[in-house]
Amino acid sequence: MANLAGKRALVTGGSRGIGAAIARALAEHGADVAITYQSSAERAAEVVDSIGEFGQRGFAVQADSADLQAIRRAVQESVETLGGLDILVNSAAVGMSGAIAEIDLDEFQTMMDINVRGPLAFSQAAIPHLAHGGRIISIGSALAERVPFPGVTPYAMSKSALLSFTRGLSRELGPQGITVNLVLPGSANTDANPAEGESADFQRSLSSIGRFAEPREIAEAVVFLAGPAAHMVNGSTLTVDGGANA
Repeated sequence: MANLAGKRALVTGGSRGIGAAIARALAEHGADVAITYQSSAERAAEVVDSIGEFGQRGFAVQADSADLQAIRRAVQESVETLGGLDILVNSAAVGMSGAIAEIDLDEFQTMMDINVRGPLAFSQAAIPHLAHGGRIISIGSALAERVPFPGVTPYAMSKSALLSFTRGLSRELGPQGITVNLVLPGSANTDANPAEGESADFQRSLSSIGRFAEPREIAEAVVFLAGPAAHMVNGSTLTVDGGANA
């Protein structure tokens, strides 16, 4: 079991889905956890309550991940509330689908602001607070490395950017003892992509395991990267997709 006792984490997009599972898993392993949410204060409060059930401090702050001022405020409030910061998990993201010839470019720009500029801005704001042993972990997608069907190219583009971001930032922060890594989930059972959704059978067919991941299974990969066993893991991608990209 990872020992995160005394660690302080910020999970962006932590009110639902994979982000909520990550927040709970970090707390279960001993960390105090702040989360950001965009609109659902009620769901964010439920996650904070579940963090408290593990005996850890929880905190939620409203922040639009496309708003640079909100991002900086969220990091500062998290640091002040938790007394510092050791772990940043960039989980907030949105998706869009459609053929390149038909997509709305304003909608595409909003997605890129949240999925690409957001992690960069959160990391930029967090870096001054991270000491030796600090962690930055981003949540990408298995689509970053392979696009096995049409219609998801814009989203895949946004997640591919995190590959270079992770590798480059790991070079910058490695000398300070701060590691930067990326988790690439495959199909996961969330509100945004339910295991019984319209394309679920097709998605299952891509995986050799033949099922969707549960958000908790993605969260455990994050717990590993956040913990002491991952000190030498830096600039790496950890794919959790049931063999879809094998």
